[in-house]
Amino acid sequence: MSDDISAPQRKAGLSAARERAAAQVASPHYKWIVLSNTTLGVLIATINSSILLIALPDIFRGIKINPLAPGNTSLLLWLIMGYMVVTAVLVVGLGRLGDMYGRVRIYNAGFAIFTFFSVMLAITWMHGTPAGLWLIAMRIFQGVGGAMLMANSSAIITDAFPPNERGLGLGLNMVAAIAGSFIGLIVGGLLAPVEWHLVFLVSVPIGLFGTVWAYLRLHDTGVRKHASMDWWGNLTFAVGLIAILVGITYGIQPYAGHTMGWTNPWVLTALIGGAAVLVVFAWVETKVAEPMFRLDLFRIRAFTFGNFASLLGALGRGGLMFILIIWLQGIWLPRRGYSFESTPLWAGIFMLPMTIGFLVAGPTSGWLSDRFGARAFATGGMLVASGSFVWLWALPVNFSYWQFALALLINGLGMGLFAAPNRTGIMNSLPADQRGVGAGMSTVFSNSAMVLSIGIFFSLMITGLSGSLPDAVMQGLTANGVPHDSAAQVASLPPVGVLFASLLGYNPIQSLLGPHVLHQLPAATQAHLTGHEFFPSLISGPFSDGLGVAFSFAIAACLIAAFASAFRGGKYIHQDEEQPPDEDSTTPAELLAEGAE
Repeated sequence: MSDDISAPQRKAGLSAARERAAAQVASPHYKWIVLSNTTLGVLIATINSSILLIALPDIFRGIKINPLAPGNTSLLLWLIMGYMVVTAVLVVGLGRLGDMYGRVRIYNAGFAIFTFFSVMLAITWMHGTPAGLWLIAMRIFQGVGGAMLMANSSAIITDAFPPNERGLGLGLNMVAAIAGSFIGLIVGGLLAPVEWHLVFLVSVPIGLFGTVWAYLRLHDTGVRKHASMDWWGNLTFAVGLIAILVGITYGIQPYAGHTMGWTNPWVLTALIGGAAVLVVFAWVETKVAEPMFRLDLFRIRAFTFGNFASLLGALGRGGLMFILIIWLQGIWLPRRGYSFESTPLWAGIFMLPMTIGFLVAGPTSGWLSDRFGARAFATGGMLVASGSFVWLWALPVNFSYWQFALALLINGLGMGLFAAPNRTGIMNSLPADQRGVGAGMSTVFSNSAMVLSIGIFFSLMITGLSGSLPDAVMQGLTANGVPHDSAAQVASLPPVGVLFASLLGYNPIQSLLGPHVLHQLPAATQAHLTGHEFFPSLISGPFSDGLGVAFSFAIAACLIAAFASAFRGGKYIHQDEEQPPDEDSTTPAELLAEGAE
């Protein structure tokens, strides 16, 4: 009897759940619920891509590791780049899973995974190398959750917003994604000196709130394409891309007396082998029935040129953040009396004009692109960004801050003008059942470019420094009474050590020369060598040479991106926007019913 009664009750309960879900989706406020939750998800994911950068000195002190010791350089690099590598590798496959099983379902799981591994990071109890390896592993798993958030957020917004409002929605989301990388600098710099565990713990309450909120309020409304998983494509893509990104990571480290490791056989094997595996991946994708990387999407002009422009824009922007921070921390801030230990936080604060530019230009250009199309704004944004790099190149190393701040503001405005319309143009060009994989493909270009950009900018800076830095260090140290052998030893150190010392907020001469040599010198000489003027003045000339090379690359990347944007076509929305789904697809109504069950 109980079974006879429970069946109708269960059916009535499911019907009520379906009606509630349908009413929520039909509400004019639903799109704003989607936008606010996905923006929170993307914001916390991108904040965590940079939150360690300024917090690293306190983290390494907390786990009792000297990151400048030769054996610990890999720990330093993987803590910085491991999260970015895994998000770059996984976003396409996770976007494909969203197309197959529901974008909201994968997105919700991403919030939960991200939050769980944020807890695992926050409870780190070990010290030394085991602690470093634990942090790297947990960051990689945290990156899996971040990739699930980033891979599906744009597709969920595109599903929820009508075509004439997507620019504003995607623009706000994109601005949050880019601004998060700068906000992370401030958050990490504020929390790490208080307690380094807080750098990871801060994500936990936000993640818990976002997970519960997404589970209760978000529903799949897009077309779902039933398909099988492309395992060979996922495997070859992951192996090839990981090999290349790992090769880049180790390529900027010294090797066998060289300032960089590009001649290291292991680096060459990773780069060449990774490229070969990606060629195999492209061949596999032409043979399988349901490829993870839909190469046919590149037949869509707006998609192809939009992603090419995004790749170049990210190449110009990504590593630049590191270079500007090193410029502030190693030269400008110490010469104005800031202690070396405080320079990481203040560097993040002085970078705020760039974030302000993003916040102003991104939503505005996204809204305008809904009315006039993406091409003019994306093209103009890259031209403005290239002009800001020219401005920065023309500045003296010891600049006046208002000139630097105005250049950063213009750069942020240019990047904001570009980012939102470009993303909108890409998403609007996609068929409804390919938005997840298309968004993942677009994200993999930008995320991979960030890692590639760091390798390129560091290599260019090291190339510029290696020509004149050794002589400048040798002359400066011997002129102040440092023994010739000790001075020669410091002068022969790879320039990457100087860059990392500046990036981490260490006193460079004190770290590189060591207490044993310093204690042999008079107290006045020690104070001069470790003071605010000696090291910044010493490297200003060599650093200026490196800046010129790096900014030249950034200018070229932005100009080519502007050229690509100009050839993207006009206002483009895929023609199946109002067409009924095919017989292999799941409709929004069916998705709501399935979700209620």
